[in-house]
Order: sequence, then structure tokens, then C-alpha cells
Amino acid sequence: MSTPHLSVDRERCIGAGMCAMTAPDVFDQDPDEGLVLLLDADPSPAQRPAAHMAAGLCPAGAITLREPEPGDCR
Repeated sequence: MSTPHLSVDRERCIGAGMCAMTAPDVFDQDPDEGLVLLLDADPSPAQRPAAHMAAGLCPAGAITLREPEPGDCR
């Protein structure tokens, strides 16, 4: 079964923390800079709704959620 894959752009992150508050099992914030830390690039089915919401809420657009293509074997 193919799963969505997350990536983050720490250069783009502004440290708002919406991701860590919305999906704490998937994202955290770096204690030194406050920038996003990706804890799980391939979220479980239970984590996917929160991860998807976090990507949409990111004010800097620093989170990318790539949905698998049909026939993708990931």
C-alpha cells in the first residue's frame, strides 16, 4: 500500500509551531531555532489527517505532503 510522504523546508519555516501543535507525533520544533523538525516522513493512517491539516495550516508553506501516484510502489 502506498502512503503519503512528507518533507519540510527548514529554510522557509518561520517557527510558528502550527505543525507541532496540530500533529505532535509527526512534527516538533528545534529547541535552538524553533524551526520545524520532521519526526515521521511517512505518517501512519492514524496520523495522516493531522499531518495533512498541519501542512495546510503552515503559514510559510514549509511542509509538503506528496500523495502517492496511482501505481506508485512506495
